[in-house]
Amino acid sequence: MEDLTLTLTLLLLAAGFLAGFVDSIAGGGGLIALPALLLAGFSPVEALGTNKLQGLFGSGSATVAYARKGHVNLRAQLPWAGLAALGSALGAILATVIPGEVFRAFLPVLLIAIALYFAFKPNMGDIDRARRLSPFLFGLLIVPLIGFYDGVFGPGAGSFYMLAFVALAGFGLLKATAHTKLLNFASNIGGFAVFAFVGVISWKVGLMMGAAQFLGAQAGSRLAMKNGARLIKPLLVITCVALAAKLLTDA
Repeated sequence: MEDLTLTLTLLLLAAGFLAGFVDSIAGGGGLIALPALLLAGFSPVEALGTNKLQGLFGSGSATVAYARKGHVNLRAQLPWAGLAALGSALGAILATVIPGEVFRAFLPVLLIAIALYFAFKPNMGDIDRARRLSPFLFGLLIVPLIGFYDGVFGPGAGSFYMLAFVALAGFGLLKATAHTKLLNFASNIGGFAVFAFVGVISWKVGLMMGAAQFLGAQAGSRLAMKNGARLIKPLLVITCVALAAKLLTDA
């Protein structure tokens, strides 16, 4: 699927920019990018593979932006990133065999639950709280599990990372957002490597959308760092509800 009309090209560029912008703040960029790729005529597995390529630019751009401002220590988080990439690679292998529609049945319920948690949880801000899981267990159990989901399906993975960082690791919203982007980037690498190996990526479209994602993520991450929880919390709730509604409507 390489021959695109001007209208489809502009649609994909706009989808890439908006996906990067939203994903850098609250996750859920796949809600925008994947439907756009499917609308352009890609098969589900081609859309997943191309989405991983263009998603690298957005998550990488946001990761660098947050790291430059000191919101995440990249070197200290490398073991977690490696586990996220490994989990995603295993999930991507499964995605080439089992269609992602298997996950559609229960995903909307999980997303709505996440939205309710962030909407009604009191004292939800940028201040860290007591963690409920040690960093070792968090990295060993939670990170690769969400990475696996990101590789096999994708949309909503950022929201799952956010929930885990806030509810289990005790992070404030801005810190959770910054760390989520690093793990998203790592899981994108893992999934991308597998999809590239099996040859289901449209490089021209992926790179084109990736450039737009990069710019969108830069804009979104700067806005998130400026406004913190005041922006992240409502956008996270809206993104989760919108993604759940989209999945239910498609079903």
